[in-house]
Amino acid sequence: MKFPLYFSKKIAFSKDNKNNLSRIIIFIGRLSVALGIIVSLITVSVGYGSKEAIKLRMADFSGHINVKSKRSNSSYDSSVLDKVGLNLQKIKENPDVAGIQSYASVTGILRNEHNFAGIIYKGVGKDFDHERFKKFLIEGKTPEVTEKGFNNTITISEKIANDLHLKVKDSIVAVFSRQNQNLIYRKFEVVGIYKTDIKMIDDQFVIGGINHARKILDMKDGEIGGLDIFLKNVNDIDKDAPKIENVVGIKNYVEKATEKYPQIVDWINIFDNNIAVIIVIMLFVVIINIIMVLLILIIERTNSIGLLKTLGAHNGQIRTIFINYTLLIMIPGLILGNVIGLGFLILQKVFGIIKLNPENYYISVVPVDLNPLIPIIISGGILLISAFALIFPSYLISKISPVKSIKYN
Repeated sequence: MKFPLYFSKKIAFSKDNKNNLSRIIIFIGRLSVALGIIVSLITVSVGYGSKEAIKLRMADFSGHINVKSKRSNSSYDSSVLDKVGLNLQKIKENPDVAGIQSYASVTGILRNEHNFAGIIYKGVGKDFDHERFKKFLIEGKTPEVTEKGFNNTITISEKIANDLHLKVKDSIVAVFSRQNQNLIYRKFEVVGIYKTDIKMIDDQFVIGGINHARKILDMKDGEIGGLDIFLKNVNDIDKDAPKIENVVGIKNYVEKATEKYPQIVDWINIFDNNIAVIIVIMLFVVIINIIMVLLILIIERTNSIGLLKTLGAHNGQIRTIFINYTLLIMIPGLILGNVIGLGFLILQKVFGIIKLNPENYYISVVPVDLNPLIPIIISGGILLISAFALIFPSYLISKISPVKSIKYN
């Protein structure tokens, strides 16, 4: 073992530290490191967890990538998806694609004696992913859809249910307008209630059978208004969208979930700035405290420094000893900070202790990302940055005279 590291361990774990100034200094250093780790862990885990949760809620409701007809433009009333150049097999063969479902949407109004609500009726087919939608259901189920006949059941949002005083098994009348301005009335039974916590979705969307939408939009059997494409990883949207766009035909276009709700995406991007600011502040606090610890330890052990110089140790070795010494006393703080921080995050993940207002945050429970790389990177980063930050103040050692330091008391 090299001399600087050996000597650092001896003084770091010496019993003499228990009855002198070192005890207080070491406690302050470890406490600052522990607090820095706790705050950094929570900030990064909650920040990235929130970004991921909001993205997933946006995408899992209506697809990570949508394919639509260019004739529909930004209208919620679907135009028939052009099949020329649309290669579904190529899309399915993409290894990042988890599933595809067809739909047709049309605007309308739900009304009863209590109230009325403007809606977007999303008609889904037999390829609808009921399992993926289950995470949004708070009561009942999704409509069982077939390609033949009309299914008169719908799943509505909790917001619409509250506005219209509806519950599962209640009936409601929907009014739609056809292109010729004639009104179509449909009576539906509510079989399920969902909640995504995203206002733009919960305020409008109703899930029902695709044949009702086809009838209203004058579509033929088998025609669809669009495709919802689900990816295995929501973060692959930007990578896979151009690939899918190449196989949808010239009369159709691709829309990413992040483009559909740009205001939410802009809000999500704020997380990156917040995370960066908090991490920088915590690093600054930890480094200032660790530098203070190093300087006080140098002053306290002036006699030892003088003795080491007298015995032939050069300034570089002594600086290395005290840098190692300071880093070693940080380790218990790192361990304690990780235990407390990860403990809190696991409790939040399992029990969802801290709630949020979904109208402001798009999620009702604080989500966390328990990626094991997060504590490793944070702990390693703090140690590495602290080691570099200690180099300059350690040069104080070169100013200490062996003769004067041995007399120092």
